[in-house]
Amino acid sequence: MSESSGPAETPEVSAGVTDAPAPDPVRGEPFEARSELSDGEWHRMHPLSPIFRGGIFLVVVVGIVIANLRDRLVAIFLPSLLPELPDGGEWNSGDPVDWVLDNGLLLLASLAVLGALVLVVGGFYLSWRFHTFRITEDDVEVKQGILFRSQRRAPLDRVQGVNLTRPLVARLVGLAKLEVVGAGTDANVKLDYLSTSNAERVRADILRLASGRQLAEAAGATASGNRVRGVSSAVSEGITGLIAGAEGPASEPESVVHIPTGRLIASQVLGGGTLALLVMTGVAIAGGIWGSPWVLLGLVPALLGFGAYWVSQIVKSLRYSIAPTRHGLRVTFGLFTTVTEIIPPGRVHAIEVRQSIFWRPFGWWLIKINRLTGRSAGDTSTDQFTTVLPVGTRADVERVLRLVLPGTRDDEWSLLFEHGILGPREEDPYSQTPRRAWFIRPLSWRRNGFLVSPHALLLRRGQIWRSLAIFPFARVQSVGLHQGPLDRSLRVASLRPHTVAGPVYGYVAALDRDDALAAFADVTVRASAASTADRSHRWAETVGAGTPEATVSQAPEAT
Repeated sequence: MSESSGPAETPEVSAGVTDAPAPDPVRGEPFEARSELSDGEWHRMHPLSPIFRGGIFLVVVVGIVIANLRDRLVAIFLPSLLPELPDGGEWNSGDPVDWVLDNGLLLLASLAVLGALVLVVGGFYLSWRFHTFRITEDDVEVKQGILFRSQRRAPLDRVQGVNLTRPLVARLVGLAKLEVVGAGTDANVKLDYLSTSNAERVRADILRLASGRQLAEAAGATASGNRVRGVSSAVSEGITGLIAGAEGPASEPESVVHIPTGRLIASQVLGGGTLALLVMTGVAIAGGIWGSPWVLLGLVPALLGFGAYWVSQIVKSLRYSIAPTRHGLRVTFGLFTTVTEIIPPGRVHAIEVRQSIFWRPFGWWLIKINRLTGRSAGDTSTDQFTTVLPVGTRADVERVLRLVLPGTRDDEWSLLFEHGILGPREEDPYSQTPRRAWFIRPLSWRRNGFLVSPHALLLRRGQIWRSLAIFPFARVQSVGLHQGPLDRSLRVASLRPHTVAGPVYGYVAALDRDDALAAFADVTVRASAASTADRSHRWAETVGAGTPEATVSQAPEAT
């Protein structure tokens, strides 16, 4: 595929600033200056990008070289570790270098190594040369590939979020990668890698353009300055970020929730996997007592597996923070590899507050959301992008819910927490399972129910593992009623709102048939009105002049 315009000859340039931005003729506000990487022209990634993208390949090659030359390396650097040979004999290690020298193949071997280095360096150079991107007023596009070319395009009005990821090694040299989340499976567009400062500026440009605002052309761009000083500064900032944590720009607010490390560790130990591990341990001990003692050895891999899982979950959740920004919800997590994601308004399709039975004595809760992640169904990292609160108290839950449900009025919080999350209470407003169908949900029939609130459908479920699922009407795709033979005989039905796939499952069974029919009609009308009035995909166009920081993610109440 031919390019309409060639990429810029400079590998990556620093963003310029505009001293006097032009006014927006529509909103009466000044345009914000775009970075030089968001000027609609083709640009290349950072020159070190191929090294980090091909990091696994390099690690494999280095591992093979070390494995084959380990004896020679030990003889050079740690000769004291080599065993002494009896009778002054000559030690033959089977080193390939010795074989090359003994057979007089030094010249051929040197030429082969040189040719391999030329191929690797040439491949990296061509990979960088053909990996280009551009950001226009409407799209983010990426072209890459040497023999097999590919091009990806993400329309800005369909952007579901922008993730800024700082892997451990890349952070040390001041690099980061951007992932523009698209509205489809495997639809993400990745910009890997850019300098951290440029990545933050490009992220801000993408979010501003996606919001419906325009950007002014950069004027008076300054040179990047001394490159050696720039690299030194980038490395220094990377090391500082590794110690202090990598948050967003200083102008963004601090996290509204802080999770102590002790609570985070205890929540993993007291998670649902602990119950499975205890059951496995009991079975293994019983088998060892009444059967073969070798059964106990099966616990070793199980313990290692659960231990690795706990450690990975704890490491991913360390340095967690969540805060509102002018472009949506900012969530940051990760100790070594830090991920900062911005979820624009209207991109949260469902919310669920959960509580494990092991967490109930401590009053801890977990919040997950349904959102379009743009990743394939088999991607195991998708779960970390759907957790907005790994573990928190009641106060933490309310703070996070106020961020993901900004249109909720103060008088509605009792419906969410007192009656929804902790309920049922006296004068319960939720429609619950009738007594005649108690055996369908024998443990939770008093709690099992729903409520049509002014802005969302609330589904309350579970007695041992309690949960409250919240479905904003503007995000509901459809709603269904289900009734089997037993349900018809008991005059009950099941209600299920449909939304994008995710960990929040919208389904509540054994409802009174008349209540379910009334909810079906009510939710249908409200969802239609809310989706028609919703303009959250261009959130900057829905706020009044003079309040650009405000966001509107909920549609008006249906009548």
